[in-house]
Amino acid sequence: MTFDFSRPCVMAILNATPDSFYADSRTSDTTAIERRVKECLDEGADLIDIGGYSSRPGADEVTPDEEWRRVERALGTVRRLAPHMPVSVDTFRASVVERAVGRFGEVIVNDISAGELDPAMAATVARLGLPYIIMHMKGTPQTMQSLTDYRCDIVTEVCDYFRRRTGELTAAGIRPEKIVLDPGFGFAKTLEQNYELLAGLHRLCALGFPVLAGVSRKSMIYKLLDASPADALAGTVALGWEALRQGATVLRVHDVREAADTLRIFGAYERNRKEP
Repeated sequence: MTFDFSRPCVMAILNATPDSFYADSRTSDTTAIERRVKECLDEGADLIDIGGYSSRPGADEVTPDEEWRRVERALGTVRRLAPHMPVSVDTFRASVVERAVGRFGEVIVNDISAGELDPAMAATVARLGLPYIIMHMKGTPQTMQSLTDYRCDIVTEVCDYFRRRTGELTAAGIRPEKIVLDPGFGFAKTLEQNYELLAGLHRLCALGFPVLAGVSRKSMIYKLLDASPADALAGTVALGWEALRQGATVLRVHDVREAADTLRIFGAYERNRKEP
């Protein structure tokens, strides 16, 4: 699959789950999935990210078969409505990747564990030659928020982690140009650590891989504002702009039109910005 992650793009979230943290993003039946896919297309998504396992803090365990049932229904809908739309599958399970590729052809793999929750994942991605988005997280969705202690500043630790992990993955046969980094905002990080990580995002971008920013409606916004995910759109746009300014190229979002507008405005700004 050819997809240029080096240029700014909008990744639309399609949660084929009943329990994602942002209630308005849940699409657990075919009608809701069709509506969401059409919305993503109309509002300017560059690719769609399908998840069948909620990774919110404390999320319930989901069996591989149930996760696949959800992913299959959503992925089938995307392929029917938009056969050429690039699709990523948000999973840490190699078996789900295998089934997705076997049923629908190549996909992008978006793995919250960077291959550390399933020992078969790296070899599977390498064998299939798939693009691979790897995220920084400690523990699992059930335990991660109890694992927020870091031996040094969080930016250094996240950068060191990706230096090590990308080396391991390339040694396993995954081509470097297939790898995208996700710092994992909200995953095993306190509110303050999220902002420290955002402030140092340029250091992660300097590692030489495309960087994905997933801040959409997250608790680092709504908890800071004493609000709820439903009230976090303005904050999402603000943090998305800052991520782009520091070098991130992928905005993973619930609100596609607003993110697409942000990219257009940021592009105009960059084209006309004069160096001091």
